[in-house]
Amino acid sequence: MRPTLRPIVIACAIVAHAAVAMAQKPGAPSPATPAAAPPPGPAVELPTPPADFSYSSDGRRDPFVGLLNRGEQPKGTAVKRVDGVGGLQTAELAVRGIVQSRGTWAAMVKGPDGKVYTLRAGDHLLDGTVNTVTAQFVAVLQEVKDPLSLEKQREVRKYLRGGEEVK
Repeated sequence: MRPTLRPIVIACAIVAHAAVAMAQKPGAPSPATPAAAPPPGPAVELPTPPADFSYSSDGRRDPFVGLLNRGEQPKGTAVKRVDGVGGLQTAELAVRGIVQSRGTWAAMVKGPDGKVYTLRAGDHLLDGTVNTVTAQFVAVLQEVKDPLSLEKQREVRKYLRGGEEVK
């Protein structure tokens, strides 16, 4: 035998009816009306930190840095870029050609400004270093800026025929 839910349903209906009746009484405060603000009390002064105060993280994450947009630059803080190959980021590169000169490979890459640059192994980019250049791809050892990531570098391969592979 199963107990019926009828007494519970009736009790809920009675409580709901009573709440509606109380809200419709004349002179009763409507639920949409906000409560009056408490009177202002005395102002509380916060202590100021000493002038020689410094925070030591000791490997812990900063509790004041948001977790949602980690790894991105905060708005209003622009990174100053240098001209040429040193100002290019790995994600902005598009391999347009690979040539061999004097036994070494060199890659012709197109930057975000539309200019074509020549990359060789050992060239420094804004976020990494060109590791190797082969006939099929350019491998960049990219620095990971995520403070919660265990790996600090990763290899990104930009292929001549298009595409990218992250290892």
